[in-house]
Amino acid sequence: MRGPSGKRDARTGVGVGASWRSAASRAAWFLCLWLVLAGASLDDIPAATIAVATATWTSLRLLEPGTSRRSPRAILRLALLFLYQSIVAGVDVARRALDPGLPLRPGFVAYPTRLPRGLRRNVFATLTSLLPGTVPAGEEEAQLLYHCLDVDQPVVAELDQEEAALARALYND
Repeated sequence: MRGPSGKRDARTGVGVGASWRSAASRAAWFLCLWLVLAGASLDDIPAATIAVATATWTSLRLLEPGTSRRSPRAILRLALLFLYQSIVAGVDVARRALDPGLPLRPGFVAYPTRLPRGLRRNVFATLTSLLPGTVPAGEEEAQLLYHCLDVDQPVVAELDQEEAALARALYND
């Protein structure tokens, strides 16, 4: 990706224009956060400037600008899928907890993720940790280990669906 000048940032491989757009966007969000938390006062302009600049610089160091684009439609689909699966799994967990006749088959399931190690895989593990009935419990090479209440459930298929939805929503894959 190249910026308006056509130059690329050798360190990140991202177009220089993209870096500036990302920095400006992040700075705008940090400024909005400052205004919500501290309010708008002329006396706070120096402190706000320093805080916004520091937060923007830190965020660019910790999470470099990427070339992927977020899809609002896919993010909405992911949110609805997450909500649906949370309700279904929550009802299932509650039913199992309240009905001693329902068998539990706890155990571990290995999920072969296609996401690379690092931020993407961590986001996926965090998202799936919020769903009742499964908890990420470890990692072995390209597989995430999940502890499940019932290993006979289609856990791998559900995780595959979540991973695909996350990739569409956040990584434009």
